Amino acid sequence: MLFKLSTVAAALLATVSAHMAMIEPCTRYTPHNPKCPALPAGASLDYNLKSPLGVDQALCKYTTPYATPVETWTAGQSISVQFDSGGAAHGGGHCEFSLSYDGGKTFVVIHQELQYCFFGAPSGGNSASILSYTFNLPANVPSSNNVVFSWTWVNAIGNREFYMNCADVAIVGGSASSFTGKQMTIANHNGYPTIPEFNGDYTTGLQYYSNSTTITVTGSGSSSGGSNPPVPHVPQPPAVSSAVTSVNQQLPSVVPSPVVPIPSYVPPPPQSSAPSVPVPTSPPAPGACVQGTQLCNANGSGFNVCVWGTWSSTISCPAGTVCKASAPGFVNCGWP
Repeated sequence: MLFKLSTVAAALLATVSAHMAMIEPCTRYTPHNPKCPALPAGASLDYNLKSPLGVDQALCKYTTPYATPVETWTAGQSISVQFDSGGAAHGGGHCEFSLSYDGGKTFVVIHQELQYCFFGAPSGGNSASILSYTFNLPANVPSSNNVVFSWTWVNAIGNREFYMNCADVAIVGGSASSFTGKQMTIANHNGYPTIPEFNGDYTTGLQYYSNSTTITVTGSGSSSGGSNPPVPHVPQPPAVSSAVTSVNQQLPSVVPSPVVPIPSYVPPPPQSSAPSVPVPTSPPAPGACVQGTQLCNANGSGFNVCVWGTWSSTISCPAGTVCKASAPGFVNCGWP
């Protein structure tokens, strides 16, 4: 049985594909677009851009922009957004495309692909049928050389996650000094609401998008009217190399049938300035367990995962990281 379990676990981990990532316009620190400019000083290419935002990561994942814009757009023109092929699309979900004029702190929505992003219709599939979206940049957005363009996504199937990629662009020819629109919706991220797994109901979570606050942004970087609480800025750890992967990349995001409902995420209390420490745990008890549940081991050096009712052997966290609970039944390997 141990051999079969380890074989099954290894097969599951080996078949987990990365998720979705924007590659055009050039995403910050992507290794998959040869048109990108030189990296900022001290930065490294991120081979894990398809992973969701970690619970402690700032919006955009990286807060240092490229020194020069990767694209120059004219207000009112048609723009195209391309996604990397071969990623897991998790049945679609809600996507938004937004602009920030204050360095990535506040985003206003310019286009939405809600419910069926990457598919265009209800789907339980994992291979995207749509890898590009073309839409018009509003004619009345302000001009600026320091605009952050973002793509965000809440997946329909799998672990409750929030995906975000950002690109540094310039906008010229704007007909106004300010732009008013919906504030970008954030969910399944630290301190924000949780949108549960859709389970075939593609109206799930739409109220957060329809009820999003209207905000006004200006070309000078000021904004007004937003209500979403800001995500605390967390100093960025060293850029992740190809050898360091997140727990979410190592583990299956789509739970094999039968699907076991996952408890809703309860936002943690405000963090103090004290450094985080591994969550105390005990070794997993033998016997049945809930499919997909993750549990840190006692010293935080790794974790176990429930595979079809039986606990796997311990999976080690990457060097320099420790295992910490991120939500009930889920963990992350992060920096201490």
